[in-house]
Amino acid sequence: MAKIEYQSGIKASYYFRVIPQSNKPHIIRKIAELGHEIGYHYEDLSLFDGIEEKAIEHFKNKLEYFRQYYPVKTICMHGSPGSKIDNKSIWKQYDYRNFGIIGEPYLDINFNEIFYLTDTGRSWNGGKYSVRDRVLSNYDHRFKSTPEIIKAIQSETIPRQMMINTHPQRWTNNVLEWTWEYLFQNAKNKIKYLMIRFEK
Repeated sequence: MAKIEYQSGIKASYYFRVIPQSNKPHIIRKIAELGHEIGYHYEDLSLFDGIEEKAIEHFKNKLEYFRQYYPVKTICMHGSPGSKIDNKSIWKQYDYRNFGIIGEPYLDINFNEIFYLTDTGRSWNGGKYSVRDRVLSNYDHRFKSTPEIIKAIQSETIPRQMMINTHPQRWTNNVLEWTWEYLFQNAKNKIKYLMIRFEK
């Protein structure tokens, strides 16, 4: 995806988690070399079961780790759907600006002015499967497929300013990887749906 965006003259932001599946130094370096932004996809509070002192120390250390590859200026929470803890809530106690961070999209973007579109739950309208990947917005555009989004862009019936949140593993051309993602995400969605229903 980073290569396609580069070839299309698009600069994107790539947020990396600390877990081994995401934290691949050679990939981080290559994406940064293509001119994309690198950020920290933090989940420190859920990793430390809500213990704020340990979580903020971990955040600080991992932020410095990712700054080896890029001068990280923005962060973005990971939803951690399996946890009861909202990773953003750490900023009720601390201020990320004290760490040289200028923005966290879920806290700093007015989504009544910028349309939010995400493939969370492996679906463009997967809100019913989303535990935390939600925003407050007056926009009510719903799409069932990528061609619908393309058509809306071409016909200019979609807001010109958008934040598009994608998960690159969902867009693979590798048949085995695509099949695994399809099966795994469908199972995960069923669990998340039950969790959301149970909480209500």
